[in-house]
Amino acid sequence: MYEPSLLRTFLAVAQTLSFTQAARRLGLRQSTVSQHVRRLEEATGRPLFVRDTHGVELTEDGEAMLGFARTILQAHERAAAYFTGTRLRGRLRFGASEDFVTTRLPEILEAFRREHPEVDLELTVELSGTLQARLEAGRLDLILAKRRGEPGGGGEGEGELVWQDTLVWIGSPRLRLDPERPVPLIVFPPPGITRARALEALQGQGRPWRISCTSSSLSANVAAARAGLGVMAHTRGLVPPGLVEVPARAGLPELGSVDFVLRKGRRRGSTQEAADALAAAILAGGDRLHRPR
Repeated sequence: MYEPSLLRTFLAVAQTLSFTQAARRLGLRQSTVSQHVRRLEEATGRPLFVRDTHGVELTEDGEAMLGFARTILQAHERAAAYFTGTRLRGRLRFGASEDFVTTRLPEILEAFRREHPEVDLELTVELSGTLQARLEAGRLDLILAKRRGEPGGGGEGEGELVWQDTLVWIGSPRLRLDPERPVPLIVFPPPGITRARALEALQGQGRPWRISCTSSSLSANVAAARAGLGVMAHTRGLVPPGLVEVPARAGLPELGSVDFVLRKGRRRGSTQEAADALAAAILAGGDRLHRPR
């Protein structure tokens, strides 16, 4: 009733909220993506998306289908692996951006380890720029990291888009910015993408700023923000508990969008097969990465 190919297309649209980006991720024509979604909606007898000129949103039934689609695809992959007799082995060095510390990524990794117990998974958590450099140097096999985003998903650099989100200014609900004083910033050290975007935006606006806290640890920066030391640029879909978006009346400049992408290294053989399997698991559960844990 629910073909795996239709479910994969549904998940891609649900995670990117864009038929164009889903088509790019899957290597399909946009008309094929639309046809897959239409066939799945016909099979369920329910609309799964609301589409208008402003974008795409999941319906209540679409939200429910997310869990069913993941479960069906996981069962399908387990059955295929069982009957083909393939077992993944080897060492897989996976790098994830600091942004995912408080998301459901651990649940995805736990499920992967359960499905592939003979893969030695090594996890590195770092800034996106550092992960990109380590991948290029051959020190990582797969990374989940940020890159600068542009409308329509055409961000800078390589990688398979997991989802695109908006960068916003966040801080303590009690924080009040004095328009006569420099903006206090909480930032990652270079080569942090959000750091660069924040400084560029403020300089473009001609607004003075000062750095009130610098740390490569997301937890440390969040603690500083909760203490009211300043504001930080952060992904709207991953705003940590206890922090809120800075109101528009504060007059801070817009920060644009950011892409979260998967990039694979150049190793082959069992490592590449393990990287492909983990990448597929992350793409299948991508919507869980920007939802509260």
